[in-house]
Amino acid sequence: MTNTHTQDYAIEPELTEHKIAVLLVDDQAMIGEGVRRMLAAEQDIVYHYCNDATLAVKTAMSVSATIILQDISMPQIDGLTLAKFFRANAATRDIPLIVLSSTEDPEVKAKAFSVGANDYLVKFPDKIELIARIRYHSKCYINLLQRNEAFQALIDSQKALAAELAEAAEYVISLLPARINSGGVDTKWSFVPSTQLGGDSFGYHWLDQDNFALYLIDVCGHGVGAALLSISVMKALSSQSLPGADYTDPGNVLGVLNETYKMEDHNNMFFSIWYGVFNKPERKLAFASGGHPPGVLITDSESGRAKTVQLKTNSPLVGSFPDVKFESDECLISKQDKLYIYSDGVYEVPKPDGSILSLDEFVDIVVRQSQQEDNDLDCIKEEIVSIQGSTSFDDDYSILRIIFT
Repeated sequence: MTNTHTQDYAIEPELTEHKIAVLLVDDQAMIGEGVRRMLAAEQDIVYHYCNDATLAVKTAMSVSATIILQDISMPQIDGLTLAKFFRANAATRDIPLIVLSSTEDPEVKAKAFSVGANDYLVKFPDKIELIARIRYHSKCYINLLQRNEAFQALIDSQKALAAELAEAAEYVISLLPARINSGGVDTKWSFVPSTQLGGDSFGYHWLDQDNFALYLIDVCGHGVGAALLSISVMKALSSQSLPGADYTDPGNVLGVLNETYKMEDHNNMFFSIWYGVFNKPERKLAFASGGHPPGVLITDSESGRAKTVQLKTNSPLVGSFPDVKFESDECLISKQDKLYIYSDGVYEVPKPDGSILSLDEFVDIVVRQSQQEDNDLDCIKEEIVSIQGSTSFDDDYSILRIIFT
């Protein structure tokens, strides 16, 4: 069921506070000392010096440099080659790189930028300018690091949420009833949780030796909240714990549910439901639906004159309006009649032309595949999957079939 009420929950990740860490790579100790003195008074800047270009990449990784200053002319490794090494290493690829040179040669500048340099300074640079550039480039890099941390935290959070939703979906499945094939009824169901965990649940049980109750619930929206409300309603029906409810009267049951599960008391969530009671001695099926798709009854199949009846009462969604009277209806049931009840997630799927499969088109599928004996539900699902071109569903896929034997 489409949600009319959504709420997003976001947790801000705790991002690492990175200090500005400068690494100078230069074979001249005098340059190293000069830069150290320039930065000595800056409390938020940590300074590191490396006079051996062959150790530069390893040093940058070990000190977690946020910016690298490097000479362009060194005896061990040419400065442009060293820049290529920095850019080829995954751990140093994005660290800002300022090339220090003794010349303003445009060609040298162009080569430096072509191998990945972010900036170019003629040494010895002015102190104010050097500190300003160090802060500017480091801030950009630290922002990148924190963005990556936030992105990774989001990925981890999504993985954890997906695992929890999958676990919740397994729990919902574990609560669904076992098949019954005795006492005049043969039940079977098919359930595929949506990718977002929906709010479907269903059940059936004997109220007494004569009356068999069956129901399907579809709570608005997706997520844990919708699933919890759906399970709560299912448990109330299966345990027959609703105060004052006459479980043999579908309209009465929906009325009690409507008063018990008011949307303002349940995070503005409401639900649709189809509820029926089969009286075995009289072979009557009483039913009521609150905002739910009609049950599909295929009757008189033994006589060869099978016909389809849609079972529905015109009542609103449960929990949406107070003091509503929910009407019941009833029909006679012949031997081998088949009843299908389902949620809208079963048929509200996209067709190849971009339109949505209609209820009438779905009913035609049900009627056609009902002839497949015990494989009918599998055949229905296969046809729906073929239509939408995917085995995943945006909403819970829930369909229940009862043969009255």
